Amino acid sequence: MNGRIVAGIIAVASVLGIAFAALGGSENDAVVGENQGVTIQDDASSPSSTPEEASAGDALAESVLAGPAPENFGAAGTLVDLDGWLQTEATSLEDFDGQVKILQFWTFSCFNCKATIPTLQGLYATYGPAGLEIIGVHSPEFDYEKDLALVQQAADDLGVTWPIAIDNQKLNFRSWQGSRRFWPRTYVIDANGDIRFDHIGEGAYEELEATVAYLLANGGA
Repeated sequence: MNGRIVAGIIAVASVLGIAFAALGGSENDAVVGENQGVTIQDDASSPSSTPEEASAGDALAESVLAGPAPENFGAAGTLVDLDGWLQTEATSLEDFDGQVKILQFWTFSCFNCKATIPTLQGLYATYGPAGLEIIGVHSPEFDYEKDLALVQQAADDLGVTWPIAIDNQKLNFRSWQGSRRFWPRTYVIDANGDIRFDHIGEGAYEELEATVAYLLANGGA
């Protein structure tokens, strides 16, 4: 078992008490729609696990591995005709091929988008060292949200430290979501490029984390 994944599962289980094999989410989440006018860690500084912690970690990891696989919604799209990237040297979504990814369509003035950020921060801190990447696709609702300096300032203020793809024309916002489009919309994409989680609005955080944990514990797919 990958030590980083075991350590991450121990940390999450001890702090949140989550049963990772349980995949259940709320259906009563607040959503901001376009047409509504509004919107695991294993580093040198970490103390060694005790035998009890290691045993607990093995049991939890086995639970993740034995749990039900997240639904496969089919191949994810790509990101086209972007207006640039922030906080990364990447130039395309394909630069992240082979990684488990959370991809979220958001815009910085959206209250519901901002409400998801603490959860994303926690997931990034816990699972980033094991290979999780988060990509925020910034698709503005209002014209002033197209200003890259304001996007970067908002990211700094909100603590958004992951890569940001700039989708000022909302081409990807539309092509990924079809006729009904929302902020935020959050996907998990496995290492093979398939969508394994798709949620509109806030909530479903346990399901989101369970999906990430399962994929990382199973080699990304």
